Formats: sequence, C-alpha cells, structure tokens
Amino acid sequence: MGRLAFTLLVLVLFAFLLAPVILVFPMSFSADRVLAWPPSGFSLRWYGAMFTEPGLMEAAWNSLVLGCVVTVLSLLVATPAALMLARRRFAGRDAVMALLTAPLLLPTIVLGLAMLIVFVSYGLVGSWPGLVLAHLLLTLPYALRVLSTALSTLPATVEEAAASLGAPPGAVFRRITLPLMLPGVVATCAIVFLVSFDEVVVSLFIVGPRLVTLPVALYRYVESRTDPLVAAVSSVLVLLTLCVVLVLDRAIGLRRAVGK
Repeated sequence: MGRLAFTLLVLVLFAFLLAPVILVFPMSFSADRVLAWPPSGFSLRWYGAMFTEPGLMEAAWNSLVLGCVVTVLSLLVATPAALMLARRRFAGRDAVMALLTAPLLLPTIVLGLAMLIVFVSYGLVGSWPGLVLAHLLLTLPYALRVLSTALSTLPATVEEAAASLGAPPGAVFRRITLPLMLPGVVATCAIVFLVSFDEVVVSLFIVGPRLVTLPVALYRYVESRTDPLVAAVSSVLVLLTLCVVLVLDRAIGLRRAVGK
C-alpha cells in the first residue's frame, strides 16, 4: 500500500511539472488568433507562420550556428582543463574547480549585466565574438563538470600502463583516454548545445538589432503579440530537445553518458 501511494505521488508530481509543457502542444494547433484555452478549433496555420514570420528563421539559424560554435569551443577548452583537474593533484585544485564552475552559482541576470559592462568597453555588444564569448562563459562549467565526472570514473591504471609501454602522452590520450571518455564527450556536446540554444537572459544583454537569437526573437515577439505562433515554435523546440535526449540514451545510455 505504501509503495502504491508513493508511485501515485510521483505520478502526480510529474503531471504537475509537465502540465505546462503538455498544454503547449494542443495550443500550438489552435485556430484562434490569440492564445486561449481551450482552443475553439484546430489548424496548422501557426506552424506554417513560423516560416513566414520576418526574422524568425534567421534568428533560428543564428542560434543553431552559435550553439555549434560554442559546443566545439567548450570541448576544446574544457577537455584539457578536466584532464588536469581529474588526473593531477596540485595545491589549489579545489579552488580552481570552484572558480571555473562559479557561473553555475550566479543568477544569469547578474552575469548578463556584468558581461554587458565589460563588453561595451571592447565593442563586443551586438557582435558574433561577444555572443560566442558570453555563451562560452555560461557553458564551460557544464562541460567541465560532465567531463570531470566522466574522467573520474575511468581507471587511471590503463593510461599508466600505456605510458609505461612507451606511448607518448598524445597517443595515450588519442587511443586510450578519448575512446573511454567518449560517452561523456557526447553528453557534453548535447548539454552544451541545448544550454546555448535555449539561453535568453544573457543573450538579451549582448545581442544587437541585427544579431538576434531565437529565444530573444520569441521574447520580443510576445511583448507585442499573444498568438499561438509562440506555442508552435515552443512545441518544435520541445520535440527537438526530446529527440536529442532519446538519441543520447539510445546511443550510449544516459547513466553511462554522465559517468554513473
């Protein structure tokens, strides 16, 4: 009886948390001109409107390119840092880890304002370098955490055995370490890309009139209109996120991806 009650409680909590997301889908098929529940009719007009709304597709392309660039840069920076923190013991190691992951503890609005103050002095506001750097500062802690966790679960004796047989450090990393930590690398790519693609608060401080990301475009859109176009775009984004998670779970498993 207690187990049944616990299961029902978990199901109720899941329903409570997912209800807003689930309601987005029927509202995206609404035939009304404004968001309303329940819809008076159903139509695909708002899914077609996504491709005709001025600037929306360009903003989506900007977010896609930005997410890919930030993902690559996060891997290039976080991988050697994670190797150093996971495989080396030195004074101040915990302090370095805390410093590199500090953005996870700060509100994004504080980070956005701080970046705006700094970036204005260097002319980075409203530019691709500024936007990439801002997102990189946000995603690096996630990449470092996942990669460090993946490395901490790998047996260091395998790498030491390869090194004792004469393999140089580059060969050890390329042929031993990297294949073993590949699930963590894939998980890092998925998490970093989704965080960058979905970021809106910091982006609001950094974007300009000609460089806009999809979340910012949607934020500005709902300031003046309340039609179901936003629900249609949100439904597509939810489905894309779900596809990424399912592919990740199908390919390597979520537990293995995060090093558990």
